[in-house]
Amino acid sequence: MKLDQIIATRDKKTVYKTDGLVIKVFNENHPKSDVFNEALNHARVEETGLNIPRVAEVTQTDGKWAIVTEYVEGKTLAQMMEEDPDNLQQYMNRFVDLQLEIHSKSSPLLNKLKDKLNRQINSLAGELDATTRYELHTRLDSMPKHTKVCHGDFNPTNIIIDKAGTAYIIDWAHATQGNASADAANTYLQFSLYDQRLAEIYMNLFCEKSDTAKQYVQQWLPIVAAAQMTKGKESEKAFLMKWIDVFDYQ
Repeated sequence: MKLDQIIATRDKKTVYKTDGLVIKVFNENHPKSDVFNEALNHARVEETGLNIPRVAEVTQTDGKWAIVTEYVEGKTLAQMMEEDPDNLQQYMNRFVDLQLEIHSKSSPLLNKLKDKLNRQINSLAGELDATTRYELHTRLDSMPKHTKVCHGDFNPTNIIIDKAGTAYIIDWAHATQGNASADAANTYLQFSLYDQRLAEIYMNLFCEKSDTAKQYVQQWLPIVAAAQMTKGKESEKAFLMKWIDVFDYQ
């Protein structure tokens, strides 16, 4: 397969554009099962009717596994927010509306978010003591079980707006079915890592548009902070540990 233009580079993958397609090429040591699970997630989300680029194939290039999807010409919502800060509120409104559209869908064959979060908490035995892990598991088990589609990494870099103004949602590697407020807590946390002002704008809009109590979304923060810690980013550790100290919000 011919790989022309690099459009993104991450720790575990390189993304190329060629012949109207996007080829996400994973590192040699990336588990084959994770690649196929991501493609399966993407295909299942396609079936919900959400506007996302279509999966074309799973293949190999130079011995590395790759997922091939349609290419969408446009800018990310993150770029638009940065280039046009005067219209930030308008962009953030659209951002939240897109997330609520995701949450309006169901996909019964997606993995369950609670199961994934419990596994992630268990994996932190070397980072968190047994008491903290127990408190996180207890909190998670007490949260209501829902079956809404959750993106799992919903942030403005994962939305592409084409020239006609149509939004496409990308990167469904972490998609699950579960509680929408957990998904919102994850998005809030991602904003908080880089810009607390944007995080508060987002939280207020999400809670207003979804008619959700802010305290309810906040109860998920220690859990999603623990999940974020499993990515092993040393620069985020101190920030995340502050959220993982489990406590009740007033």
